[in-house]
Amino acid sequence: MQSVKHPMKMSHEEYIEKQRKRAAEIASGMLNGSIHYLEGAIELSALRFEVGVPEDDKDFLVFSGIASEIDHLPIGAPKQYWSQEALNRHEPEIQESIKWAKEFSLSECKSIVARFNA
Repeated sequence: MQSVKHPMKMSHEEYIEKQRKRAAEIASGMLNGSIHYLEGAIELSALRFEVGVPEDDKDFLVFSGIASEIDHLPIGAPKQYWSQEALNRHEPEIQESIKWAKEFSLSECKSIVARFNA
């Protein structure tokens, strides 16, 4: 007798696989420029515990480091609450942070794509 799975429920393995696919999509978008590099880094940092890798996984740990270095900048959803003047004032630092983050994490970004792009 086959077990019938509820269409809205997924197994732990399916969830991990879905999150890994998402991580590969984010990293790929960061590499090709379709995803803001810093926003992608923040999202990869958040996925670190969702993709079934050790806590100290080098590829994801680097993005946690980036996220903590840029958490004071208007990036992602919180950006909508910042004034245009404040956004303009922070733009040079955001551009510098993008440059730094890419130098710091480009190989890990490529590694995530290679590992999880099924």
